[in-house]
Amino acid sequence: MKIFFKLTLIFFVSVSTAAAIFFLSLGFLVSQHAGNPKNSDVIIVLGGDNGLRVRKGAELYKAGYAAHVILTGIDERFYNPTHPNWRERRMMALGVPKNVIKVDSKSTTTWEEAVNTSNTMEKRGWKSAIVVSDPPHMLRLYQTWSKAFDGSSKKFILVPTDPTWWHPIFWWKNEKSYQFVMSEIKKNIFYAVVYY
Repeated sequence: MKIFFKLTLIFFVSVSTAAAIFFLSLGFLVSQHAGNPKNSDVIIVLGGDNGLRVRKGAELYKAGYAAHVILTGIDERFYNPTHPNWRERRMMALGVPKNVIKVDSKSTTTWEEAVNTSNTMEKRGWKSAIVVSDPPHMLRLYQTWSKAFDGSSKKFILVPTDPTWWHPIFWWKNEKSYQFVMSEIKKNIFYAVVYY
């Protein structure tokens, strides 16, 4: 009986430890594939943020990493090309000329952003892109853009923002990063089933 109790205890401790390690590693899992910028044809600034991505995209443009910028995540129902929306205005205020900014107002999902950008790059003869988003978005972006660019010579690099709320180990301590990671786990599973 004592041996059974010990084995049961060892089993539960082992399972609990493995579960805790897996839970804590989720931050690293979703933020892997982030890289350093390299000279490219275009910087893609993904939508869905409060300005961190726009700021990072402007920094990369001003540092000379690319001569063109595409802003995604701008709803075409509310977009008027003659009146730049707040993301365009923010980029211009940060020193990015209006004539180098292209707006993708058609894409509503990460998958559409990747496919539509791939098509735009094909039309313009662009071969390389820097894709800007937040750290916990990186895993899904890598899978999605790899699939969208599959069979072509186009390349992409994922460059993350540097939000104060993100830490790959202690992500679960911050409400925003916790929600982001949990959402990304679900979305990664959904994308794996539907798109990959």
